[in-house]
Amino acid sequence: MDILLQVAVILICLFYGARKGGVALGLLGGIGIVIMTFVFGLKPGKPPVDVMLTIIAVVAASATLQASGGLEVLLKGAEKMLRRNPKYVSILAPFTTCFLTILCGTGHVVYTMLPIIYDIAIKNNIRPERPMAASSISSQMGILASPVSVAVVALVAFLAKVPVDGHVIDFVQVLSITIPSTLAGVLLIGIFSWFRGKDLDDDPEFQKRIADPEQREIIYGESATLMGKTLSRDQWTAMWIFLGAIVIVACLGAFPSVRPLVDGKPLSMVLTIQMFMLLAGALMIVFTKTDPSTIGKTEVFRAGMIAVVAVFGIAWMADTVFDAHLAELKVVLTELVKTKPWTYAIALLLVSKLVNSQAAAISAMVPVGLAIGVPPGYIVAFAAASYGYYILPTYPSDLAAIQFDRSGTTRIGKYVINHSFILPGLIGVSTSCLVGYLLASAYGLI
Repeated sequence: MDILLQVAVILICLFYGARKGGVALGLLGGIGIVIMTFVFGLKPGKPPVDVMLTIIAVVAASATLQASGGLEVLLKGAEKMLRRNPKYVSILAPFTTCFLTILCGTGHVVYTMLPIIYDIAIKNNIRPERPMAASSISSQMGILASPVSVAVVALVAFLAKVPVDGHVIDFVQVLSITIPSTLAGVLLIGIFSWFRGKDLDDDPEFQKRIADPEQREIIYGESATLMGKTLSRDQWTAMWIFLGAIVIVACLGAFPSVRPLVDGKPLSMVLTIQMFMLLAGALMIVFTKTDPSTIGKTEVFRAGMIAVVAVFGIAWMADTVFDAHLAELKVVLTELVKTKPWTYAIALLLVSKLVNSQAAAISAMVPVGLAIGVPPGYIVAFAAASYGYYILPTYPSDLAAIQFDRSGTTRIGKYVINHSFILPGLIGVSTSCLVGYLLASAYGLI
């Protein structure tokens, strides 16, 4: 009976925290941990300190890149490619936002691209909903394919504690599954989006709107572009420093023998990522004219620090409850996850929707899954299920896509659940999970 009450407390904290938004989600975990310890008498669990420190290091480097203007170099290059191939924007735009996320480790880079994608679509008589919704979804899917994303770092850190046949599923092996599965999902999203909805010429609602000259002016408006902007040498320098750090991290992950030995073993990738992300941020400050006081004011820094608090509160609260009842949970759930491992993916998807964060969902569910006997191979295969916050259109990137689409084609439906993002999200995540499962099986992890 106690465990049901404790799970109810967790759910109440998650629901209320998600409703309040921002840092509230993590802070509500504080209420949960106090209730568990002082009311139910549970032993406090262990907060994921390694994960939190890695988030801080990665966010600091990414925020420095944004503050230095280096991010605009990547964005301008992406826009140039899209404008050269406007007819294929419904497929190219999702890949563009996905790759930007892979490089930067955060889906928040999509905000600058959305008005550009809208401009390209509407000026070429393409239904904006097609690339806009697909791009928002794909930008979030790219998180699981990024070597410097919070979610991937957390996943690798948890898997490092659970060897499979004496072998740890390491950084490179995780990415060798999550990158192809993510790209497969994005491709299916693009193909679906190419054909979705009515063409603008055949859409009576759209035609009615542009019949009003004032509305037509608003819909077609002025172009949003970075093409005329001159980029400074400092911006290019910052961009190359950041990309160089990512390449080095990837190489060190691929070749453990290159890493220094600590207690007879290669330095862990968690510490390696922390070191090189801090180094990248420092080099950007040293070799460019970036004002350090602006780093903490960037969108990337703000979102990243919210993620730290969310992971801290949620993971600590969940670990306290599940660790206290591990024996009972193993008895009840072990057979279920062995015979129906896909149930773990469903649970991960639902928790992700509650916490609106892939990193927070992974931090809350992966330790639980591993503890009750979910094979690590399935944990990696179904990692894409940690993106479930497209189910309701409440995530900032989805809301931004709706606002930037002045044509009104990207929208929330009458019944809320029938919005522009639900089908691309379901297609992308389910495809990624399927391909992830096939790859994990091919590698002998399942």
